[in-house]
Amino acid sequence: MRKKNKILHNKFGREDLEKQLALESFERITLSFYKYVIIEDPWTLRKDLFIKWDELKVKGRIYIAKEGINAQLSCPNPNWDKFVKSVRSIEGFEDIPFKIAVEENVNSFLKLAIKVKKQIVADGLNSNEYDVTNVGKHLSAKEWNECMNNGAIVVDVRNHYESRIGHFKGALKPDVDTFREELPLIKEKLKDKKEEKILLYCTGGIRCEKTSSYLKHHGFKDVNQLHGGIIDYAKQIKENNLDNKFIGKNFVFDDRLGEKISNDIIGTCDQCGGPCDDYTNCNYVDCNLLFIQCEDCKEKYAGCCNKNCQKMSKLPKDEQREIRKARKRPSLTSFKKSIRPQENIAERNINSR
Repeated sequence: MRKKNKILHNKFGREDLEKQLALESFERITLSFYKYVIIEDPWTLRKDLFIKWDELKVKGRIYIAKEGINAQLSCPNPNWDKFVKSVRSIEGFEDIPFKIAVEENVNSFLKLAIKVKKQIVADGLNSNEYDVTNVGKHLSAKEWNECMNNGAIVVDVRNHYESRIGHFKGALKPDVDTFREELPLIKEKLKDKKEEKILLYCTGGIRCEKTSSYLKHHGFKDVNQLHGGIIDYAKQIKENNLDNKFIGKNFVFDDRLGEKISNDIIGTCDQCGGPCDDYTNCNYVDCNLLFIQCEDCKEKYAGCCNKNCQKMSKLPKDEQREIRKARKRPSLTSFKKSIRPQENIAERNINSR
């Protein structure tokens, strides 16, 4: 068992991190990137990157595995060139494309977290079910729009809570909580469409890479994927004055929880039912449920998902910790990250322990 280096991780609490971020005098660039590439020693790479990026004040969430890297992060503008050099200097990373966030100068991450994983995206597949060197054709935004206009089948390779607030028009949107649930479901739903043109899209492209490889392995002939995902699509349509076929927000896995791609609001508040596409995590940390909440309900419930959590969130921190210790389950929601829109969370009883 490899010993963890106690120095190479964040040592501050959320309040301290928020104060540090508020005192910054520079702006930040939010970006994501990934690559499937053989990494012989993920732990050594993790150590090297943490030392370099911590010095550059990079913040974000990075996963490293023997199969590659998956990163979402923010970099101070003054350190951008040094950061790019630190990435490009790694063997196999020389040509990694960066996907820059649509929204500029936002505080998307509080800390730097680099973790070594078995996979850079958990998919539940056996290694003989896909080959990441044999993936679908990458389409530009212009090519993507043309294929949509010609009636291609569009598939959202994301979780249900992501497509709730934004998606491509007419897309097949699997009702799943995790990527590992989604792959066999997509294959089943498309089983009679193996000769037709399939278009796959996700946030930044990484899940499409695995899905396209999986579908091709199972006999699908014309598999295509949106190059750079929704993030790059938004950039391309703006730069090239193209028709925007994405409606609503793109869900992102940082503190923003979404960035606007069109002005359409397709979501509804999970508490009052009014138009809303702003996600939040329940303010009672022992719940942390992901749900859509409008400003009025945020004020009414103090950022919590129901009155029970609102009451619990007001308890002293020490008392909350004691409650967590006494509870047998790992969390109040039993790892249920988000809810379905038909659920009435204002009436949910999640106070059992």
